[in-house]
Amino acid sequence: MSVLTPPRLLDLAGMHLVREDALVCSALEFLSTELFPSLFMDAFHGRHIKTLKAMVQAWPFVCLRLGGLIDLPHVGPLQAVLEALDVLLVQKVRSRAPGPIIPWLPLKIYIELCLKKMTLDNFLTYLLRWMEQRKASIHLCCKKLTIFAMPVENVMKVLNMVQLDCMQEVQVNWIWHLSTLAKFAPLLGQMSNVRRLLLSRIHMSALEKQEQQVVLFTSKFLKLYHLQDLYLDSPSFLEGCLDQMLRFLRTLLDHLAITNCQLTESDLTHLSQCLNIRQLKGLDLSGVTMTDFSPKILHILLEQVAATLQELNLEQCRITESQLKSILPVLSCCSQLRTFSLCGNVLSMAIMEKLLSHITGLINHSFV
Repeated sequence: MSVLTPPRLLDLAGMHLVREDALVCSALEFLSTELFPSLFMDAFHGRHIKTLKAMVQAWPFVCLRLGGLIDLPHVGPLQAVLEALDVLLVQKVRSRAPGPIIPWLPLKIYIELCLKKMTLDNFLTYLLRWMEQRKASIHLCCKKLTIFAMPVENVMKVLNMVQLDCMQEVQVNWIWHLSTLAKFAPLLGQMSNVRRLLLSRIHMSALEKQEQQVVLFTSKFLKLYHLQDLYLDSPSFLEGCLDQMLRFLRTLLDHLAITNCQLTESDLTHLSQCLNIRQLKGLDLSGVTMTDFSPKILHILLEQVAATLQELNLEQCRITESQLKSILPVLSCCSQLRTFSLCGNVLSMAIMEKLLSHITGLINHSFV
C-alpha cells in the first residue's frame, strides 16, 4: 500500500490563494518567490485573469516559461499574460527615464511550439503581431519545435520571431519535398544549440535539382555544434550522397537513425569511416535493404561502434545469412549492447542459434 505524500504548507497556501483574485493581488508583495511558478500555473489553468495579470507584473524572474501552454484551446489566459507584459514594459521604461541610461536584459518568454495546423490560428497570429512590435524588449525562446501540417512559409513566419539559438529539439513529422527542406535549411543553420533533430519522410521529385538542394541542407550541419541525436526517416535524397552529410557533422553523435530508405554500399562504407559515430550508443538502420552489400561492410561498421553501442536495430533489412555470420564475432565484442532487433529478416534456425551462442556473454541484453 503506497503512502501519499501530504502537500506542503506552501502548496496549500497557493491552492487557497488562487481561488481568491483579490487576495492574491494584495498578497503578491509578500508572496514567497518559490510560490510564483506553481501559483502561476494554477491561475493559468483556472483562467483567473486578474490573478494572472497581477502575477506577471510582479514576476520576480528574468524568464517566463509558458511551455506548452500556447497550445491550449483557451487563448484568454495567454492574451492576459501578454497584456500584463505590456504594462510591465511600460513601467520599466518609466522607472529608468529620469536617471542615467542603464541597459537591462530583455525578458525571455519560453514556449513550446507544435505547428500542426495548415493556417496560423488566432492566438499565434496575435502573438506574432505582438512580438513584432516588441523585439527589442522581449525575446521569444523555444526549446522544442514540432512541425506537422503547417506549410513551410507559415513555419518561417513563426520562427522569424523566435530566438533560434535557444532551440534544442526539432521534429518534422510531415511529408516534405526536398525543395521544402532546402527552404527550411537557413533556419536550421541558426539553431546552433540543437541536440536532437528528427526529420521524417523527405521526398524528392524527379524535377528537383537534387545536388544543389542536398548541399543547401547538409551544409547546415556545420553550424550544429551540439548535435547528439540524429533521426532521418525515409530520407530518399541521401541515396548515393550520404558522405555529403557526414563530412559536415561537427560533433560525436550518441544516436543515429537512417531508416526506411535506399542506401548504396558506398554510403555504408562512408558511414563506417565517419569519425563522428565512434561513440554511438544507438544505431538504427531498419528498413535499409542490404541484401546485395558485401558482408564485410556491416562488420567494419559495427567494429567502429562496438565499444559504446547499446542499441542496434536492423529490422526489415533483408540481411542474408552470410552477412549475419560475418558480424557475429564483432557482436560478441559489443559489451554495452542491451537491445538488438532483427525482426523481418528471413533467417534459418541454425544461424539464429549461432547468433545466440555469440551473445550469451552479454549481460542484460534483449534480443528481438
